[in-house]
Order: sequence, then C-alpha cells, then structure tokens
Amino acid sequence: MRISELANATGVDIETIRYYEKQGLLPEPAREENGYRSYTPAHLERLSFIRHCRALDIPLADVRRLVAFISSPLEDCGDINQLIDQQISRVKARLKSMRALEKQLTQLRARCDETHQGQECGILHELVAAAHGEACACHAPGK
Repeated sequence: MRISELANATGVDIETIRYYEKQGLLPEPAREENGYRSYTPAHLERLSFIRHCRALDIPLADVRRLVAFISSPLEDCGDINQLIDQQISRVKARLKSMRALEKQLTQLRARCDETHQGQECGILHELVAAAHGEACACHAPGK
C-alpha cells in the first residue's frame, strides 16, 4: 500500500509516518520502480501499535523501548512493567495538577457570580491584580 493508504488505515498523518521512519520506529518501506514507498501489513501493524501507545500518552522514547521488546519476545517483561508504572505515575501527577488547576479556576470564578459590566468584573480584577504581582483569589496563601 502507499503512504496515503497507510495514513487512512491508521489515522496517522503522512508527515508523522515519515517522522516515525526517520526516528527508526517504523522500518523504511521498499520503493517501487516509480519511487513510491510500498508499505506492507507489517508496517500497518507497527504503526497501529505506535498509534495506540501514543493514544496512551506514552512518550516516543518509551515507545521505542516497547518496539525493541517486540523484536526480543523472549526477554523478561519486567522493564515493560516498570515503563508502564512510570507512565501511570506521570498520569497521576498530571491529574493532581489538573485538580489543583480546577480548584484555582473555581476560586477565580467565585469572584464574579453575576453578569455586569467588565469594569466591575471580579475575575478581571483578580487577573489584573495578579499581573501586577499582587495576590489573587486563585493563588491566595493556604488555598
């Protein structure tokens, strides 16, 4: 299949496919006489694997390690478990950060609970105060 067909089959942009090839994550395909790349079902499988890993927000460096494990199926999978444990830790840290962000935005939103002119908006006052280096409702000490 051609690169456009591979892109359509996997939902991965053509430029991303080329990038994965340059990074060695996806083997370079054979070339037809006219110079077009010719992808095989193995390329489709590998690209689908990479796409699924990326959908799990696994960094490319870790995807590279996982791809290497595919090539060595008799290796112990302890490193794979550790890699996924590290990804879980990264996700938990981001969730904690997002909960803190939600709390800050909720505190900011509480500064303006009705519609009125912008000059009277508590949210804008807080944001401007923060821009001047003053404490704001969303970053107040102890909150």
